[in-house]
Amino acid sequence: MQFARVNDVTIHYQVIGGPADKPVIVFANSLGTDFRIWRDVIVRLAGEFPIILYDKRGHGLSDIGKTPYSIEDHAADLAGLLDLLNVRNAVICGLSVGGLIAQAIYQTRPELVKALILCDTASKIGSAEMWNARIAAVEERGIVGIIDAVMEKWFTPASRRPDNIAFRGYSNMLARQPIEGYAATCASIRDADYTEAAARISVPTLCIVGDQDGSTPPDLVRKTAELIPGARFEIVKDAGHIPCVEQPEALTDLIRNFINTTNTAGEAQ
Repeated sequence: MQFARVNDVTIHYQVIGGPADKPVIVFANSLGTDFRIWRDVIVRLAGEFPIILYDKRGHGLSDIGKTPYSIEDHAADLAGLLDLLNVRNAVICGLSVGGLIAQAIYQTRPELVKALILCDTASKIGSAEMWNARIAAVEERGIVGIIDAVMEKWFTPASRRPDNIAFRGYSNMLARQPIEGYAATCASIRDADYTEAAARISVPTLCIVGDQDGSTPPDLVRKTAELIPGARFEIVKDAGHIPCVEQPEALTDLIRNFINTTNTAGEAQ
């Protein structure tokens, strides 16, 4: 395992080497998960591209850090990690809140970004009322008290079968996230709005969404794509909010084809 001290927070990350003439792909995970959600995508891309995965603060094996957070705090952590690793011109692939982090890092450190893959995310996600209710529920009942409602948005009915042991495993992943880090990240999503900033994105951008995503539905992701000049929009069939788990082959094909057809294969570092 690899760890780095960034902005007074210990960040858990992993580097997987790849061809020097290909761009680094950085994967930023969703709320309530750690970077293991990308496994089935990574095994399909390993060897084709250099890859960086990391757990944002408050998640996985990374520190919780000082709360409250903003999305800009999360973006500063990622920027600090990329500086430490001497990475520039990366393809930032962010899922859900990871997509907000990707948008933020483009606004604050554009030299780090060669292209964006915004997966099951939007320029603004949810309302203040919704996020305040989520925070209150978690603080009152713990994450276990919201798992069923969250999983209905994250996964399709086909995945939520009682005999699907993987579904139980991902439920465990959510349940075991630190409450303080989870609630602080909910607040950072609540306060983030990149609607106006989206029009200033000038790097190649791919927006992807599962056709049954209950957290960031297809119409919301499509509207975000329409705000970004030249952005591509793709729907993954038979997937909810986390297509890297339910449809990793389809998602991998979209990622690979986007990178290979958008002139992103310049210097990686």
